[in-house]
Amino acid sequence: MKKILFNDKFCLTQAVLNGTKTMTRRLLKDNVPLGNWEETEKMLPYKIGEVVAVAQSYKDIGRHDIIGYKAYGQNMYEPIYAELSAGWNNKMFVKSEIMPCHIMITDVKVERLQDISDDECLKEGLRLSGNSRFYFQQMVESNHFINRYFDTPREAFSVLIDKISGRGTWESNPWVVVYSFELVD
Repeated sequence: MKKILFNDKFCLTQAVLNGTKTMTRRLLKDNVPLGNWEETEKMLPYKIGEVVAVAQSYKDIGRHDIIGYKAYGQNMYEPIYAELSAGWNNKMFVKSEIMPCHIMITDVKVERLQDISDDECLKEGLRLSGNSRFYFQQMVESNHFINRYFDTPREAFSVLIDKISGRGTWESNPWVVVYSFELVD
C-alpha cells in the first residue's frame, strides 16, 4: 500500500482527517508526458479507486509498540520500537500498512495550477470564517496556530501553494495533477 503526505505546518493532515480537505494538487514531474491521457496516467503515483494511507508520525498516532524486526545474524532478530525509529517524529519514514487512516482516490485530472475554481480552493482545505473571509491555519510554534485571512478563495490558495511548494509557484502556473479523494477510515 502506498502512502501520501500532507503538510502539517498548514494543518492539512488534520483537514484531511476531519473531512474538510478532499482534494490535493501536486506539481507534475517534468518527465510525465502530456497529450495522451493513458500515457500520462501510467506515470502518476495514484490511480482512481486506489486506497492510500494518510502518513502520520508514530508519535501522532500514539504507536509505542514494535513496528518490525531487524535481522542481525542468521535467524536472529532485534525488535524495532516505534519510539526509537525515524518514523517517531517524521512521517516520511512510517510504514504505510501501520497507518490508521486511509483515503480513496475518486478522480484524477491534469491542469494548470491557476485553473482551480473557488469551490476547488475550499476542497483544498481552506475555510470560510464567520466574517465571510477565507483562511488557512499555520503553525507558528509547536501547538500554536494563527489564521491567515483573505478576501477570496483564490487569493488564499495562491498564498498557501506558494508557502507549500515555494515562492512563485502560483505565478509560474505549472502543470499539476489534481487528486480528489474521500476519507475511508
